[in-house]
Amino acid sequence: MNIILIGYRGSGKTSVGRELARILDRPFFDSDRMIFAKTGRSIGEIVETSGWQAFREMEKAVIADLSGLDGVVIALGGGAVMDADNVAMFGKKDRFVWLQADTRVLALRMSGDQNGAAQRPALTAAGTLAEIDEVLSKRLPFYRDIADAIIDTTGKEPAGIAAEIIALLDKKRVGEQKRPKRRQIHVR
Repeated sequence: MNIILIGYRGSGKTSVGRELARILDRPFFDSDRMIFAKTGRSIGEIVETSGWQAFREMEKAVIADLSGLDGVVIALGGGAVMDADNVAMFGKKDRFVWLQADTRVLALRMSGDQNGAAQRPALTAAGTLAEIDEVLSKRLPFYRDIADAIIDTTGKEPAGIAAEIIALLDKKRVGEQKRPKRRQIHVR
């Protein structure tokens, strides 16, 4: 089972993912950082020179590689879940954890992340708060539809969030074990 962290920029996917992987003694992969490692270019550079479509194709290739792994923690780029193929590549046993925070918290975190700000281009012509609201309004249904667990990261440290994820996933696993097996129904 893979644990896949989803959510908007600044929600904590990378820092929580590293901590979660450390606690669980699992490998950690960040899809955005893997694209940089493969291309030597930041997301901003890719988008500026080749466009968003080129970036999304690179992202899809990285996700295809990641989906073949088992027992890892993965931080997906915020928009990766907008492509149903990216989500479908992962197995039914994999768990999606949606990390979320208030718009103002996301904006504050993004403004304090110099590396992230330099690597990630603006997604709209609007300012930071308006951009977050605009993009989130499009992404929320996708996050909501695939999330096996939702964690609000506002005011929390990565270690606490990681512990919360482990507790939620353990609780889900126990609940799944207690469910009776579905009967096979054959239609004639």
